[in-house]
Amino acid sequence: MLETSARLLRLLSLLQAHREWSGADLADRLGVTPRTVRRDVDRLRELGYPVNASPGTGGGYQLGAGAELPPLLLDDEEAVAVAVGLRTAAGNGIEGIGETSVRALAKLEQVLPHRLRRRVGALNAFTVSMFRAPQSQVDASVLTELANACRDSERLRFEYRDHGGSATRRSVEPHRLVCTERRWYLVAWDLDRADWRTFRADRITPKPPHGPHFTPRTPPAEDLAAYVSRGVSTRAYAAQAVIRLHTSAELAAQIVGPSDGVLEAVDENTCLLRTGAASLDVLVIHVMLMGVDFEVIEPAELTEHIRAVRDRLSRALD
Repeated sequence: MLETSARLLRLLSLLQAHREWSGADLADRLGVTPRTVRRDVDRLRELGYPVNASPGTGGGYQLGAGAELPPLLLDDEEAVAVAVGLRTAAGNGIEGIGETSVRALAKLEQVLPHRLRRRVGALNAFTVSMFRAPQSQVDASVLTELANACRDSERLRFEYRDHGGSATRRSVEPHRLVCTERRWYLVAWDLDRADWRTFRADRITPKPPHGPHFTPRTPPAEDLAAYVSRGVSTRAYAAQAVIRLHTSAELAAQIVGPSDGVLEAVDENTCLLRTGAASLDVLVIHVMLMGVDFEVIEPAELTEHIRAVRDRLSRALD
């Protein structure tokens, strides 16, 4: 009986960690026959777990969504990670998630063993958040809808508002969601423009029905976080520049956020900053406020603007 119970827990853990398993793969993982797997799946269904089965050579087992949420299996580290994540979720720019996170955390802590409650309690009591207030908030249901479309490789239709508030209809093949400390972005292939685009999630209003399914394309970059960073900090602006900072990339990263520019290490004492702004005058202020020595690589016009600012400051001091 104990062996059967342990095997059921192992089977449930496998189903939770993978979208779909073939019967043969599950049997191999559990060290049993496919017939035993079928019996164990029937037992899970009796316990209230909605395990879906698709027939045929390409079929398999998948844990579906049920009318009631069955208990999840979490090991010690996963339980602590979920508890800490719930506590900090309110600072991630997801509208309405703060109160929901508190309720979910209260339920989780009720069933945590004493040793884990102590660990979570210590983290809660002795942690002070330094999150900046989110510049914009995205509805949690919208974020979930975008994530599901990415997961299922399903075409997405939505209304998109630009910076001026004008709305357009878009049809895209969604690829990934990218999160910064203040905003969420959707990286997708825009079908009308036949190119990769980055969309701010808080400006998206989904317009279902979605579909059909598509074959995922090769992403525009291996590092999507850096790709989005270049888009929102450099390519989106009329004035762009490359600046050599006389400090290491590690130290520069403490003052240059992902939405401020892209850093590239040159050596242990210098790095390149690729950034942008609405105008060259704003770029001058942006670079000066970093508080480190620098030199302009390009454009030459930025150097002229810096000279003009220098002369103006000299006259003010005189």
